[in-house]
Amino acid sequence: MTDIPFTLDQLRILKAIAAEGSFKRAADTLYVSQPAVSLQVQNLEKQLNVPLFDRGGRKAQLTEAGHLLLSYGEKIITLCQETCRAIEDLQNLQGGTLIVGASQTTGTYLLPRMIGLFRQKYPEVSVQLQVHSTRRTSWGVANGQVDLAIIGGEVPAELQEMLKIIPYADDELALILPVFHPLAKVEMIQKEDLYRLKFITLDSQSTIRKVIDKVLSKYDIDSKRLKVEMELNSIEAIKNAVQSGLGAAFVSITAIEKELQMGVLHATHIREVEIRRTLSVIINPNRYRSKAAEAFTHEILPQFSTYPEQLNIDTFFTPNTPLSAAEILTK
Repeated sequence: MTDIPFTLDQLRILKAIAAEGSFKRAADTLYVSQPAVSLQVQNLEKQLNVPLFDRGGRKAQLTEAGHLLLSYGEKIITLCQETCRAIEDLQNLQGGTLIVGASQTTGTYLLPRMIGLFRQKYPEVSVQLQVHSTRRTSWGVANGQVDLAIIGGEVPAELQEMLKIIPYADDELALILPVFHPLAKVEMIQKEDLYRLKFITLDSQSTIRKVIDKVLSKYDIDSKRLKVEMELNSIEAIKNAVQSGLGAAFVSITAIEKELQMGVLHATHIREVEIRRTLSVIINPNRYRSKAAEAFTHEILPQFSTYPEQLNIDTFFTPNTPLSAAEILTK
């Protein structure tokens, strides 16, 4: 058998350099020295007899061979991680790891409550919550880096056949105003009132922004006519800006429960307009399913779902069957 000309450590270093764009930042993230990283890359290139980085520019750029090795290397690392988690599972939820993904709103306001309940029942299981865009979260599930995720946007078209997408909950998007705003005194506003408000929003590429624009259009409201006063990068920043009187905003009702109870924000209704979106659970049925993922799916997810009948674990997962080497590297 031919000796394998690279180690897992070298693959991890290659992945870190590609992600960080420099040898120094990669060394920092891996908690090793820059000379140690450089030496490992030199040894790897010598062992493979091919350059992996184009050293002409300021940023570390992969060569064609580097991209090829990185593509296979990420799959090898993911498979090694799945192997470790499968062995941990032999302890029957007395250890192991659960990795849950989420888009911004669900990750900030919904998942912490769910994870808290899970940790009360299984305190020995380590739980990681990764909050990213819907697109990045979907790829994490597809690549096996995330067990399951709850998202509010659309799964990228290229992943829709690979992932199982299950309707999970209805999420109402409320129009919030400062409590001292004149329109906060009326129970319901008219559609035309929206054009007189100043709005605070997430950036135009955010999932919630796209959902809002799509729903408003359905009700013959031209979102381009809305006066966007400022764009902020978090729901918390938007809530604080509205509370300070800087404008109005559309946010998930789950994000403002505390503020409504305290009376520091006002949620108003628009006559004959209802803005909702459907949250979905996504999972890759072809990846290894951990006992922790099964327990979370079976015991925690239904408690917060609008469609608990959809969460039958048998429809979520396919049996854990070993994959061939060819199947592993093509997943």
